[in-house]
Amino acid sequence: MKTSATEQMQPQPPLTSGPMTQGHVNGMQDGFVQKEGGPRPVRQNMFRTADVTQTKGNEFEDYFLKRDLLKGIFEKGFEKPSPIQEEAIPVALSGRNILARAKNGTGKTAAFAIPVLEKCQINKRAIQGLILVPTRELALQTSAVVKELGKYLNVQCMVSTGGTSLRDDIMRLHNIVHVLVGTPGRILDLANKDVADLRQCHIVVMDEADKLLSPEFQPIVEKLIEFIPMQRQILMFSATFPVTVKDFKSKYLADAHEINLMDELTLKGVTQYYAFVEERQKVHCLNTLFAKNSETYLHRIGRSGRFGHLGLAVNLVTYDDRFNLYRIEHELGTEIKPIPSHIDPETYT
Repeated sequence: MKTSATEQMQPQPPLTSGPMTQGHVNGMQDGFVQKEGGPRPVRQNMFRTADVTQTKGNEFEDYFLKRDLLKGIFEKGFEKPSPIQEEAIPVALSGRNILARAKNGTGKTAAFAIPVLEKCQINKRAIQGLILVPTRELALQTSAVVKELGKYLNVQCMVSTGGTSLRDDIMRLHNIVHVLVGTPGRILDLANKDVADLRQCHIVVMDEADKLLSPEFQPIVEKLIEFIPMQRQILMFSATFPVTVKDFKSKYLADAHEINLMDELTLKGVTQYYAFVEERQKVHCLNTLFAKNSETYLHRIGRSGRFGHLGLAVNLVTYDDRFNLYRIEHELGTEIKPIPSHIDPETYT
């Protein structure tokens, strides 16, 4: 049974986090840690959808994380764990493999970044965590989250992707790197050259695993895993799980803990519209194409409505796109409506 947009939106309850000891932290109010002498993060009072509000009521303190990691979590503005964080963090901390199906934009990055940071031993000069992603853009976004959450831990995080200077990456790997974020091809190249030493890397994250296990990437990923010790932990996150993911799981993720928070594929707070245009108008407007499959469509609209906020996705479709439009609606169980004559901008700001 579908719920209305009003039913899906819930105001945030007041936070009742436990106290923290005095140190670099001057105080914690309303769930935020305030760095001494620094600006206090702005609390967001906008409505959030059930994608992030339907939780068990856990607190980040319940996971017995390092104090400096908690400081980074609260300073980033996180108040309580989202559903994917509640499900993934304690299991990841226990050392089990994870196969998690969760929407983009629901706190998924922090769900794996927090366990990776917690497991890092800062006094060890070695790569201890490897995060694989399919694109440079996602690598940069992921590393930014890792650095923000781990800012008080002094964790050294490095990004390495194709299309950038290999020589620069080799030089940077001569310094201390605790967490390596990158695309499979570049990381494999560095491992083959004995530059990226992965012998002490015991936790591997695969974000957007459906894309990482495409025919283009899967052989590279499997070769890369050969450089990782047998006593390893693999965390796989994706919004969709094609057959390739299931095959990979049976081969590499023994006794994996499975998490599925997907009663529907699209974010609850994203309103979707389409507008029919001629091909020449479409190119002049956005210079982009309507998605050919549901996986690509999900990743595109997932950039809107992040972490339970309301978002707007407008698709420009031509006459030739109409069958893709209907098929994606059917596969995702969602409705993409014709764009109305007026959209209230205050709804999405």
